[in-house]
Amino acid sequence: MSEQDKKNSYGADAITVLEGLDPVRKRPGMYIGSTSSAGLHHLIWEVVDNSIDEAMAGYATEIKVVLGKDNMVSVADNGRGIPVDKMKATGISALETVLTKLHAGGKFGGGGYKVSGGLHGVGVSVVNALSTYLKAEVRRDGKTYMQEFKIGIPQAPVKEVGKNKENGTTITFQADPTIFTELEYNWGKILDRLRQQAYLTKGITINISDEREGHRAKKYKFHFEGGIKSYVKSLHRGKTKKHDTIFYIDKDVSDCKVEIALQYNDEYNETAIAFANNIHNPEGGTHMVGFRTALTRTLNNYGRG
Repeated sequence: MSEQDKKNSYGADAITVLEGLDPVRKRPGMYIGSTSSAGLHHLIWEVVDNSIDEAMAGYATEIKVVLGKDNMVSVADNGRGIPVDKMKATGISALETVLTKLHAGGKFGGGGYKVSGGLHGVGVSVVNALSTYLKAEVRRDGKTYMQEFKIGIPQAPVKEVGKNKENGTTITFQADPTIFTELEYNWGKILDRLRQQAYLTKGITINISDEREGHRAKKYKFHFEGGIKSYVKSLHRGKTKKHDTIFYIDKDVSDCKVEIALQYNDEYNETAIAFANNIHNPEGGTHMVGFRTALTRTLNNYGRG
């Protein structure tokens, strides 16, 4: 075969199969959008969203986020704790499975979660793949379990490391500098995201602290018992409200939980923000269309009365 024929050939040996988490490290942008600042912060969102899912399921009441030294980030919750028993399907613990297998999790049926902020099932495994180091600590069944990873590879099987009366999960990770072009976490951006999640998850407490070297130590705590009612109230700061009462609905309809907060002001342009499972929908969606239709019909009927 000539050199030209070799260049133009396309056979089985031209096919590459990436195993485990290799696809994530090969094409990280496909999973987190980019390897710039936005992608870096996405790692935090993925881990926090898992804790928020525990809160929406009614099991977690508190989340703690710590920005630590050497770009370490820790996210802890007091939810049920990721299961650590061995899975028949994979032959390894459930903890190792969700941290090393794409599309593995409790969000595809089976009763793990009724409501979830993310259904792609790649969240924490992607964080693991794109971190030089990740440590998972699980508190459940009166015990504490721990497992460590480097660039997604388990360093040893999950092991029991102590006793604990509390339940929950702590994920500590360090973003891989060979993957990301930016390693500086933006305090303001993180505060904005966590504040919004606290508004959307009524009753949850979210603590965040900055312990990074070269940064002024600071802490924030978010807790909004009013949920999105408190969110609407905050959006109206500095604006003239047409009425003091915030119209609020929190109801289960056709196996779906619907939460709406509404208040009018004297501005011409509206601020309408839609979410589905705590995920912001900037383009709206069928839920926003349904809301507008119902609101218009109600106001028209009221006018005729």
